[in-house]
Amino acid sequence: MRITEHPILDFERGEEFTFFFDGQELKGFEGETIAAALHAGGIRVLGHSHVMHRPRGLFCAIGNCSSCLMVVNGEPNIRICVEKVQSGMRVETQQGKGCLR
Repeated sequence: MRITEHPILDFERGEEFTFFFDGQELKGFEGETIAAALHAGGIRVLGHSHVMHRPRGLFCAIGNCSSCLMVVNGEPNIRICVEKVQSGMRVETQQGKGCLR
């Protein structure tokens, strides 16, 4: 199931392409957010809580919370709910606060 509407982003679905999540190849569409593409690919757990290590998924989907922080192309703390997915992009689960290499 693909997300077709977003409360703060306007996107029209463009060309299909491939991107990578934790080494897994997934399909995305031009104009869609990373979170929308992950959701459509069956990815529901985006990280784990720091203390109890409980699974965390998409929460606000408008960039206000920290539930969707991930490493995108080597850069940590990217809010994937508002960041557009791109062809060949590498998205990784972020552990902890994230740090630059």
